[in-house]
Amino acid sequence: MATGDAAAGPLAETLGLPLPRVRRHLTRLTAAGVARLGSDHRTYRLDRETLRWAAEQVGPRRDAGIALGAASEDEEAVLRAFFRDGRLTEIPSKASKRRIVLERIAIEFEPGVRYDEREVNVIVGGFFLDHAALRRSLVDEGFLDREAGVYWRAGGRVDE
Repeated sequence: MATGDAAAGPLAETLGLPLPRVRRHLTRLTAAGVARLGSDHRTYRLDRETLRWAAEQVGPRRDAGIALGAASEDEEAVLRAFFRDGRLTEIPSKASKRRIVLERIAIEFEPGVRYDEREVNVIVGGFFLDHAALRRSLVDEGFLDREAGVYWRAGGRVDE
């Protein structure tokens, strides 16, 4: 959508996400005024003015991939140290820093939603090349649970 009009089907395919989830999020973006539904009632377009206005309302420019999820300045400092351009540079070895990083990534998983392994890999792969190690860390640290190849959010803060 950042480069032009997009329909839900091709977006779902590009993102590797289920079509119903993409439609749900497009509906939310439209309701928030961030996206506009085209006259064909199939394609969506970002409303850049609304995005610009929203960014001005929340304060000075920050790395959106990092600032989202930080509950304090200390947490944000940790996130800034381990993320570049929204991607994780390494999984921290120090437990306290690792938990902050993993909690940030866990925000991407909606509580109550079941994800198959492929979906989890797509989400965590957007943050870190070694998606298997990151997925394992999320499970080991209690942010995700799994059974028979199905994962769900098990810990961390919940966005309101």
